Amino acid sequence: MKRTLVLVRHGKLSREEEGLSDRARPLAPRGLRDAPLMGGRLAREGVMPDLILSSPACRALSTARLIAEELGYPISRIAVDDRLYGSDADTLLEMTGELAETLGCVMLVGHDPEFTALARSFCGKITRMPTCAVARFTFEAPSWSELAAQPPKGVTLDYPKLHRDGQGHKHRP
Repeated sequence: MKRTLVLVRHGKLSREEEGLSDRARPLAPRGLRDAPLMGGRLAREGVMPDLILSSPACRALSTARLIAEELGYPISRIAVDDRLYGSDADTLLEMTGELAETLGCVMLVGHDPEFTALARSFCGKITRMPTCAVARFTFEAPSWSELAAQPPKGVTLDYPKLHRDGQGHKHRP
């Protein structure tokens, strides 16, 4: 069965609000612009997650909601999982192994450095996930728990700066 894992690093966060906990820090204006941009790109490519899982951090959940709006994914169906905040690549991989077998496409929205580490474990050419980066991995796998056992059939990495620089294309690592 074809399985697609989409990793989305949250958009640029605001550093202007003093006294907020790390979880409460919101998106900066650039993050509020970039998330819909990336969601629109995914929509034009026909990406529709069966499930969106987000970190509970404000900046990640806001990114997830903005992307979901562009995809036509119901915001009320975004699931929050504490393991997406302050974890590591191994924990993220364990999470994917727990996904229901009926799901074909799952989007995780969270943080660095764990998202870069997980992306790198699937494709060594991915060395960095900038803010609001979207790494998409397609596998032919009988179950989600077998993703680590085989290389992905397809890999794309896209991020807002590619579009600001006028390059306008995805990076295929």
